[in-house]
Amino acid sequence: MGEFVRVEVADQIATIQLDRPKMNALNNQVQREIGEAAREVDADPGIQAAVIYGGPRVFAAGADIKEMADMSYAEMSLHSRTLQDCFTAVARIGKPVIAAITGYALGGGCELALCADFRVAGESAKLGQPEIQLGIIPGAGGTQRLPRLIGPSRAKDLIFTGRHVPAAEALAIGLVDRVVPDPEVYTAALEWAATFVAGPTVALRAAKQAVDQGLEVDLDTGLEIERLQFSGLFATDDAKTGMRAFAEKSKPKFTGR
Repeated sequence: MGEFVRVEVADQIATIQLDRPKMNALNNQVQREIGEAAREVDADPGIQAAVIYGGPRVFAAGADIKEMADMSYAEMSLHSRTLQDCFTAVARIGKPVIAAITGYALGGGCELALCADFRVAGESAKLGQPEIQLGIIPGAGGTQRLPRLIGPSRAKDLIFTGRHVPAAEALAIGLVDRVVPDPEVYTAALEWAATFVAGPTVALRAAKQAVDQGLEVDLDTGLEIERLQFSGLFATDDAKTGMRAFAEKSKPKFTGR
């Protein structure tokens, strides 16, 4: 457990909780702790899904600008690799991950939310990539994950202007998947995560890898990734259980094997 990021597990759902008052600014330490938490969640076979949560007031307002302001090019060229690696660790959690977004998810906060599979936002939440207003660009995946999610034109609008996107618009453009009243954000994310708990964990990991890796390659290569994942699942107990239950018209009880 880190100083500013902790992992709490209940009912096979992990909550990756950010807690660096007041705005969960993502300094070097928080970034490292996020990466450590992600790897812990990925490796724990008792965890079936995860929620990333910044608390009832704010998800994460972005990187710690004061910490970055005096960095040289040489320093940032090294640090930016660590930054991306920590966030990529979240994206590579082989289980369904839901970002529960309250308040602001800006800059690095938005980029962290983009690493989740799904995003639930409160009605008053605001998301955006305001780095351009500092004379820089997103450096933790925003220029890559955002256009893959909402398309290049919409992503350029957000990145070029740095504007804050309200929850309703974020839902309309596909930046978030659900909008709920502010006090219900965390509960809604947990309820969504709970729908995956009894699922076939090996197949869920395979599905996530097939989709994510397929987005990085041409169609033929993507289809080959799918074929290998698909055929590989026939070696699992869960596949046999699921198909037997279908034939018997019963509910399958998956074991993750």
